[in-house]
Amino acid sequence: MKIAILGGGHGCYAAAADLSEAGHEVRLWRRDADALAAVRLAGSITLKDARGAREVPIALATADIGEALRGAILIVIPTPAVAQEDIARAMAPHLVDGQVVFLPPGTFGSFVMARIAKEAGSRADVAWAETGTLPYLARKHGEREVNVTIRAIRLPTGVYPARNAQQALEVIRQAYPSVHGCGDALSGALMNAGPVIHPPLMVMNAAPLQHFERWDIHNEGTQRAVRDVTDRLDQERIAVREAFGQPAPHYPLADHYNNDQWMYGDAHKQLVKSGDWRENIDLYAHRYITEDTELGLAFLASAARYAGVDAPIAHGLLAIVGGFLGRDLRRGPRTFERLGLAVLDKAELKKRLHDGE
Repeated sequence: MKIAILGGGHGCYAAAADLSEAGHEVRLWRRDADALAAVRLAGSITLKDARGAREVPIALATADIGEALRGAILIVIPTPAVAQEDIARAMAPHLVDGQVVFLPPGTFGSFVMARIAKEAGSRADVAWAETGTLPYLARKHGEREVNVTIRAIRLPTGVYPARNAQQALEVIRQAYPSVHGCGDALSGALMNAGPVIHPPLMVMNAAPLQHFERWDIHNEGTQRAVRDVTDRLDQERIAVREAFGQPAPHYPLADHYNNDQWMYGDAHKQLVKSGDWRENIDLYAHRYITEDTELGLAFLASAARYAGVDAPIAHGLLAIVGGFLGRDLRRGPRTFERLGLAVLDKAELKKRLHDGE
């Protein structure tokens, strides 16, 4: 299958190498041509995992998004949600009927990107899908080298518009067999683990993050009190899902730490053991704040407000981060209010998510 992968981060390089090794024709796009030069010149990415290191050929590495999208059946965008709006505008002139866009994860980006592409002039009938996490725990080790610690074994995925769900899931499963449908885009967005696991880690590790040059928030930073807050925040997420009538499985985050039933299976010990997450984290600019808190947690809190669910942990964490950023995150761009969804009743919202705008 012809697959376009858009972006230049850890998940993008992991996807490019992994899907190419699986036999797909992969086109990797990155807007920064200089940063992509090493992959383009070598024609490959070095993929490292439990099987060792090997060179994986990449069919095309390009800074021309039209070239990457031409003929692609599946478009995978494992980039931070903060990049989705610009990418949607760049994609819009090149989209064609029948293409499937997969956002792992999405932060409700399936709805947002579809709207932006339409506003930019696209009339293509495209299915936009999002899941709860990246398919890989991965870190780049060089300009064209990526280390994959673990691969997801369960990827609950919602589709926008939901009328295209069957076709979209059939396409995505050709690349990621672990994908299974979980309903519409809202359900997919409320599976996102980032806004649950990362804001407590950032807030409750704020002092060591600013004091130490490198800090592993998944090791020393994950103490009992942090876990307790994370579990309660996740209970709020599940309560929101239930308020919208979204059925189990909800993939409670506690499973990530306690057993093998979560999206990555029994992954937390491997994540810590890899050492790849002992790093310098800028408390003001890291994607755990800009993506998972400013966008993702703000979205979750707004969904709770809409559904009438009491969510003190979500709103409290949002207020603390807003305190050190100096702005009210309740007014963020991914809230129900800013997206114009808060004025709809639940029946109208469900219809819009099924039919599209």
